Amino acid sequence: MQTAEHAFRRWMQSLIILFVILVGYIVIADRYAPLTTESRVQGYVIQLASEVTGTVFAVQVENNQQVSKGDKLFSIDKQKYQLAVEKAQLTLEQAFEQEQAMYAKVAVAKANVAISKAAFDNANSEYLRISQLAKRQLVSVSMLDNALANNNASRSSLDAAKQELLALKVQLGRGPGQSNGVRAAQNALQQAKLDLAHTQVFAPSDGVVTNLQLEVGSTANANMPLLTFIPTDSLWVAADFREKAVAKINQQSKGLVAFDAFPGEVFAFNVQSRDFGVAAAQQSPNGQLTQVEVNNRWVRDAQRVRINLASEQGLPKPLFVGSRATVVLYPSENGLWGLLAKAQINIVSLLHYIY
Repeated sequence: MQTAEHAFRRWMQSLIILFVILVGYIVIADRYAPLTTESRVQGYVIQLASEVTGTVFAVQVENNQQVSKGDKLFSIDKQKYQLAVEKAQLTLEQAFEQEQAMYAKVAVAKANVAISKAAFDNANSEYLRISQLAKRQLVSVSMLDNALANNNASRSSLDAAKQELLALKVQLGRGPGQSNGVRAAQNALQQAKLDLAHTQVFAPSDGVVTNLQLEVGSTANANMPLLTFIPTDSLWVAADFREKAVAKINQQSKGLVAFDAFPGEVFAFNVQSRDFGVAAAQQSPNGQLTQVEVNNRWVRDAQRVRINLASEQGLPKPLFVGSRATVVLYPSENGLWGLLAKAQINIVSLLHYIY
């Protein structure tokens, strides 16, 4: 008959063997199917701002409201921007009128060129005739000098008329509506219309407006954040693993995630990327000597590396940026480790009912 001491010894031996097997599994599994509870839902947090300055006229959303791309968020009082558009339109009309006046000046300049050319042709012909007569000493030297002066003056007048015509053509550009004044006025009108359009701020994508502290009557300064916006289609899971645990992890590896918000449920994820550094090792060229890290502990803490995981189906809507999760990774080509990883994460997911 088995004594109590013998039974106790067998139980202790069994427990020791079980403990050794469990420790061995944990050591090996940490290389092939690592698990971490240091995981959170991450997402892009966008600070929305108005591109114009003014008084907030209306707030069209509520705190933590789900919005779709293009939905109105808030608007700025647009009266002065409407006046700016009207002013720019008047300036454009004036620029067109000035352009028409310049075309009239071009016509006058062309006429002046024709008159100057006729005067030059006449003076030049007169100079040539008197030059021939002067060679035969049939006219006085003073008459030759006067003819030469008239010839040079008429040539200068013709050159000046041509330059004036060229300057007008340059200002008018390549055709009607292409003068510098008209183009500058058109640009100012487009800018005024753009500023007017910017008085209404829209949602850049599907997402959630959170931490809303904007009220009607507030002053909005250009490019100063007024709303916090989180795109709902940009959420992913960031998991921090010990450095040795991710040595065999690549983009072909798979992940299983158990969210604290969904006890008893497991979600399939793909490994998207691994961060290539940590803040503790970041250095900047500040002109100072290296600060040597000192650790007096017998066993230092293991370095953790961030693994980013994404889901093809998207994350469940109740999740938010900062939601906690537990993640296990496994090689997709190894069925055994896949089964063991599923067993681990299912146990953890069931434990979420308790804690």
